Amino acid sequence: MKDTMNNIILIGMPASGKSTAGVLLAKTLGYGFIDTDLLIQSEQKALLCDVIAAKGAEEFIAIEERVCASLWAERCVIATGGSAVYGEKAMRHFAEMGTIVYLKLGEKSIEKRLKNIVLRGVVTRRQGETVAELYAERVPLYEKYADVTVDCEGLSLEETAERIIATLPAAR
Repeated sequence: MKDTMNNIILIGMPASGKSTAGVLLAKTLGYGFIDTDLLIQSEQKALLCDVIAAKGAEEFIAIEERVCASLWAERCVIATGGSAVYGEKAMRHFAEMGTIVYLKLGEKSIEKRLKNIVLRGVVTRRQGETVAELYAERVPLYEKYADVTVDCEGLSLEETAERIIATLPAAR
């Protein structure tokens, strides 16, 4: 890992398994677990979908960037929201905090897992934006910021956690 804080920061599309595999990964490594979506909900005292509806996508992205950029942690698995990669300041901060792992899943798998993007609290910048459009927009950002990419296609949560651990030499 990059530095003494030894954090593992998970990025990827909504429904790629960041939160669920992240909890399992943290338990396996004996790390803490932080979900930035839950931090935002706690701060805003509202569900993500309600914050997005009330404030709009761009204001939500600004809130997310501020929350993520101010986060401090040590020996934690940090599951980010799928839109965290829109915040360049936050992503630079995460890069200093540890290893950024992109949980890669194909567009069709995301579509199967992601039943309702509005209720799920998925940030869309255009009305009626599809999962395919969101995928095309975000994947280059995930690839840009990732230190490590883990292909999660067809893997169980346990297998995903094992694959992440296998890619991180200091965590073995």
